Amino acid sequence: MHISILGASRFGVATARRLIDEGHEVVLIDMDRDKLDDLADSLDCAMVCGDGTLPSTLRDAYGDGSDALVSLTNEDEVNILAAVVGREIGYERVIPQIMRSELLSVVDELKLDDVITPHESLARSIVSGLTEHSEVDTELALHRDLRIASHVVPQRFDGQKVADLDLPDGVRPIALADDDRERFADPDETLKSGGRLISVIRCEASGPLSDLFKKEDCD
Repeated sequence: MHISILGASRFGVATARRLIDEGHEVVLIDMDRDKLDDLADSLDCAMVCGDGTLPSTLRDAYGDGSDALVSLTNEDEVNILAAVVGREIGYERVIPQIMRSELLSVVDELKLDDVITPHESLARSIVSGLTEHSEVDTELALHRDLRIASHVVPQRFDGQKVADLDLPDGVRPIALADDDRERFADPDETLKSGGRLISVIRCEASGPLSDLFKKEDCD
């Protein structure tokens, strides 16, 4: 596939990198020439410097044809306008990122059917982590330095209170999930083997926390 991405934001760059790794052709669009220059050595894709809401810029990125335009700037209005202009130019799919739920009605009126709503997606992932008892530890990016982490409680912690856990620095437990129910991880709440502890953690705490919750051979 040939995909144009508007916005060299963290989300935009991560999306571009993933698409490139999977063999797709990517064009990255951004107004900041310095940012694109900094990314040139690490991203194997074409780059267009310009205002992504202008037809001339999107035509440069469109080239001889493109399957999709994904608008991932940090400005909802820019993403919406770029999607509308991109659709008129000929992009087969236009996908804007929308942060503010009050703008979803505008998107509906403009008949933009494909929309990325990261906050709603994050909420669904948190709920999934609370209610689906997978044996695989999971992490979800929350912001620049924070993660939502979910770990299965091993047998050796069964019956212990949350306050008794020797948690690494940078970890704040927020919820427990077991027996198809969820509750806040208050200090006096008791852990149950096979349940899950959901925590907000700093990135550097990921490894130590996973080590703490590793199952022992006798578990």
